[in-house]
Amino acid sequence: MEKDTVIRIKGLLKQFPIGGQFFTALKNVDLDLNEGEFTGLVGPSGSGKTTLLNIIGGLDSPTEGQVSVLGQALNDTSHAERARLRRKHMGFIFQSYNLLPVYTVFENVELPLILNKVDKNERRSMVAQAVESVGLRDKMDSRPNMLSGGECQRTAIARAIVHQPALVLADEPTANLDAENSHHIMKILSNLNKELSTSFIFATHDEKIMAYLRRIIHLGDGEITKDEIIDNPKAHD
Repeated sequence: MEKDTVIRIKGLLKQFPIGGQFFTALKNVDLDLNEGEFTGLVGPSGSGKTTLLNIIGGLDSPTEGQVSVLGQALNDTSHAERARLRRKHMGFIFQSYNLLPVYTVFENVELPLILNKVDKNERRSMVAQAVESVGLRDKMDSRPNMLSGGECQRTAIARAIVHQPALVLADEPTANLDAENSHHIMKILSNLNKELSTSFIFATHDEKIMAYLRRIIHLGDGEITKDEIIDNPKAHD
């Protein structure tokens, strides 16, 4: 595997059994993504973008084909090995935030570091840095029910990047946000991408996200229909 290749997918087929038959969610998918890319999987509902994101994240398995992520051939790894890869080297951002309601912003962001057995003093420093990067230093002790939707999503972003992962997967991260908050979130993510060289992959059909992407992979009926490099994305104007 090439040094700078974060994801390599060859001949991917994904089928789901439905009523004695099979629904084909993905077919004939070949895809390479390199370190530091800011990429979107774009298409209408049912096009296969979330299924592809889940396979890249090791949350689902292909029916056929080879999937390699961060140097690991996912076809040959156990559930425990995939969980370890996610915990150590990936971050996830969901449209529903998935914050723990009884935890403060600090505690929600700290959780991945606890799971990775990071020393307590180092955890405090890393959490403070991540929360600062999303502009929530004054909300450190607030719980999710005290936050706006935009602040909840910024907390989720801090949690996703606190351990400085090599790869962040984001599934419709601005779906529950207004335009102003959506642009604010995308500027934060674009800056983190540049500062940390973290690779970002979005599953989206939101044009506000697309304006910031540097590569757009279009999906239709489970196949890649177009793969385009964007020369002048909004965040880099």
